Amino acid sequence: MSIKDTFRTALKRESPLFRLIYRIYKKLVGLLYLLARLFTPMDTHLVLFEAFQGRQYTCSPKALYLQMMSDPAYADYRFIWALTKDAEEKNHLANARTQVVRYNSRAHKLACARAKYIVTNSMPLGFFRLRRGQELVETWHGTPLKRLGCDIEVDSNSVNTAQEIHARYRERVAKMTAFLSPSDFYTEKLTSAFDLKGAGRHVRIIQQGYPRNDFLSRFTSEDVRDIKQRLGVPEGKRVILYAPTFRDNQKLDKAYSYSFTLEMDFDHLLDTLGEEYVVLFRPHYFIANQFDFARYSGRVINVAGVDDVNEVYVISDMLITDYSSVFFDYAILHRPILLFMYDLELYQGQLRDFYIDLNDLPFPILRTQQELEAAILEQFNGGFVYDEAYRRFNRTYTPMDDGQAGRRVLQALIPNP
Repeated sequence: MSIKDTFRTALKRESPLFRLIYRIYKKLVGLLYLLARLFTPMDTHLVLFEAFQGRQYTCSPKALYLQMMSDPAYADYRFIWALTKDAEEKNHLANARTQVVRYNSRAHKLACARAKYIVTNSMPLGFFRLRRGQELVETWHGTPLKRLGCDIEVDSNSVNTAQEIHARYRERVAKMTAFLSPSDFYTEKLTSAFDLKGAGRHVRIIQQGYPRNDFLSRFTSEDVRDIKQRLGVPEGKRVILYAPTFRDNQKLDKAYSYSFTLEMDFDHLLDTLGEEYVVLFRPHYFIANQFDFARYSGRVINVAGVDDVNEVYVISDMLITDYSSVFFDYAILHRPILLFMYDLELYQGQLRDFYIDLNDLPFPILRTQQELEAAILEQFNGGFVYDEAYRRFNRTYTPMDDGQAGRRVLQALIPNP
């Protein structure tokens, strides 16, 4: 092994040397952040927003930001969005009341120290510590089917052990003051996943619905037309959204990136369905694989780069997913949902397991390509009915997603702006 290869191996995330260097780095950053907190006054009318570690302008942070921007009651508030370089170039958010800073930059760290309110849907930066009177609102990003955080019992993750995952979730609780929830089920499972009862401090649960889902109750036919035109989705086609999640045991060398072995045969699927169908493919944001979409001549469209998943929800006529939380949100539309669980035994027995008995779900579970194709045709040709089982599902998991969640959440968070 060459000296260069030895050095690279020593600095891999899994190596003891890397972990030591990273711990020292975190201590130094934490010290600098402590100084910033001591000498920077908190701005009671400043809100910092983050989504998916700065990768996207989306989800409930986006919904709450837009709600505040449009509500005269919050006219005196100012906003900061922390975005990565790619996300910053794609989303032009700067205006008289909004500043954009580079995620994990010095300006971002200063914003973390200054802002009275921080709204995030994912892991906050490691250096962050709450200051007195500060609010960190954890919106999370979906109702869970698969087990999360402290409820994961097996070492199936290729990045972290179960014990490390538990520690990360518990550490996260120490940085939050409020948690959003759309349902009793969600509150129960996220309380367990984040071990809120064992945290030794109170975290407020704001169970008023999911702000990011407001659009699903408000969108118009003009919205659908405009989104299709922007994404190059032809009018008059039946549109299928395929949105699988990542597998914990499939990892690339790049830190926090997962691969995805595509088990759906798009060629056979399209031959079976015919020319009137178009597939939108949206893998989980962790997945780093690159697929050759050009060969499908516009019949399989890459929508992985669309920040707001609601846009691809509302232009699709059917959702195909597996263990992803997307089907809980998509169900608000009362449209067909198919669960393509080709690796069910592996996923349930060795990777995550579930919070819900799959037999209680009102959606067909398909194990093979042939079953999937038959189910698609059957659902589109009169087989789909928004029946009582589907209605019961929505009453259980999306009871407050009525288009007004953002307004209610803000009233609970900032009652007298």
